[in-house]
Amino acid sequence: MTDAFKGRVTLALTGASGVQYGLRLLQCLLQADYQVMMMVSKAAQVVVATETDINLPGTPDAQQTFLSAHYQAKPDQLRVFGREQWLAPVASGSGAPSAMVVCPCSTGSLSAIATGASNNLIERAADVALKERRKLILVPREAPYSTVHLEHMLKLSQQGVVILPASPGFYHRPDSVEAMVDFVVARILNQLGIEQTLLPRWGETYL
Repeated sequence: MTDAFKGRVTLALTGASGVQYGLRLLQCLLQADYQVMMMVSKAAQVVVATETDINLPGTPDAQQTFLSAHYQAKPDQLRVFGREQWLAPVASGSGAPSAMVVCPCSTGSLSAIATGASNNLIERAADVALKERRKLILVPREAPYSTVHLEHMLKLSQQGVVILPASPGFYHRPDSVEAMVDFVVARILNQLGIEQTLLPRWGETYL
């Protein structure tokens, strides 16, 4: 069924504040006709309940059904996997999509990815992206960063990982929280090479 879509992207939500970025990214990927392989950590489920009005179910199958309906996904366009679902495509270099985004990326997930822990499917999927030299984008949302956080970011950046902090700009004069979220999501989509209309590219309207 993957031939029915423009491409595939792995998306993981972990337990940092800013889950709105990940959910908006999911919506945009589905609207752009990409298939999404998704994982939601237990901590991310808590953040969803805390920061949004979305009542996300607890099991991967129920999450897949709920999110597919909520964002009007096509059949088989969204697949949600559990933390120990080791037979999921994202767990192997022969089956994983060519790009992965962790959004938001907790500093705990950052640490695990930097050290190759692979204790759950999110960490394993990121490890696959690293070993296969595929696009991996991490979207940390923390303040301030400790020296340990920065060392992990440097280590991963030196391996080709894109570290894209959830730091909205203001030159487009956002008038809502949604516009600030879209700023970051647009930057992620640009990194993925996916056309987006959320934010004009610099020089198109600002000069």
